[in-house]
Amino acid sequence: MQRSKKQLLLMMAFLMPFSFSIWMVLLNNFAIEVAQFTGREIGILQSLREIPGFLAFTAIFVLLVLKEQTFALLSLLVLAIGITLTGFFPSIYGLYFTTVLMSVGFHYFETVNQSLTLQWIPKDETPAFMGKALAVKGAAAVLAYSSLWALLEYTEFEYVSLYAMFGGATIIAVLFIALRFPHYTAEHEQHKRLILRQRYWLFYTLVFLSGARRQIFVVFAGFLMVEKFGYSVSDIALLYLANQVLNILFAGKIGQLIGRIGERRALIIEYTGLIFVFAGYALVDTAEWAAGLYIIDHLFFAMAIAIKSYFQKIADPADIASSAGVSFTINHIAAVVLPALLGFVWLYSSSLVFWIGAGIAVASLAFSFLVPRHPDLHQETTWTVNAR
Repeated sequence: MQRSKKQLLLMMAFLMPFSFSIWMVLLNNFAIEVAQFTGREIGILQSLREIPGFLAFTAIFVLLVLKEQTFALLSLLVLAIGITLTGFFPSIYGLYFTTVLMSVGFHYFETVNQSLTLQWIPKDETPAFMGKALAVKGAAAVLAYSSLWALLEYTEFEYVSLYAMFGGATIIAVLFIALRFPHYTAEHEQHKRLILRQRYWLFYTLVFLSGARRQIFVVFAGFLMVEKFGYSVSDIALLYLANQVLNILFAGKIGQLIGRIGERRALIIEYTGLIFVFAGYALVDTAEWAAGLYIIDHLFFAMAIAIKSYFQKIADPADIASSAGVSFTINHIAAVVLPALLGFVWLYSSSLVFWIGAGIAVASLAFSFLVPRHPDLHQETTWTVNAR
């Protein structure tokens, strides 16, 4: 039974990046070449894209009528439909619309998938399993990127065909999974109301700062490649491909490493490295160095497993579903504001955007020292451990 649950989680983990990776790798070139975007429009689009993430807490109300497993599959379906439609609306407002639709599916799926993982996977296995899931996501992205690269190099597919092809394949796969797997019952009945607990404050803070720094990477690192260094769609696809190959090779090992050294040390390593990465973005003046920073930055994403496994250890099991939605909302508070705001900063100085990212990494590092070496229920921070 448990192996079947793991298989379901891994299959869903495969499908999401298979389609979303195509949307992501085509976005900057599609936006600039077809929709005539500047830094201002891309910032607005990314802020719009994060509004569903900000509203992820509403997932708990959907769970009043849907089981989490069903909700996860429906969310994947909405994601795929949004991607399928993207190429059919090649305008500023058309891209805004399809992006929001895609994002609704993406953020609800990520919220519910995190909840299911923390409920279904034992605590001592969670970092390793999440690392394995990241490797599976990497494999899906590699398949998507390599297929896209081959299509762009050897055929003349237009954007509309590419979006429809990968989105449509995902729709078919989601329907197959829905018919293939039974519905699993929850081991712990989940609260069906919003829960904010004071004792989770450090988790909320780390999630908020993680969301802020992630947006700078997602929105502006790729845009830097296209606008400043003139990367083509094929170049971006190859860069993303390299990232995902590294995910396949190292994500599982990183998950196992977090299980051995603990969340505190993992977060300290991550944020120390990110300070230097963001400073590098601010100073870089060659395309090759920018690509190297991009790959290193992406590799640090695997370390974010530590925040989730830290929460699993300190949380009441019945809080997980509600807290997953709340944490995604907190993660996206900065995400709704920062892209549009920093889009205007970008027009003045692209380097300043990345110096702001370095400052966020410094703040994250400071808070990571408050994570206990052995977090547990009622041992959420070093302060509570010392108090006991």
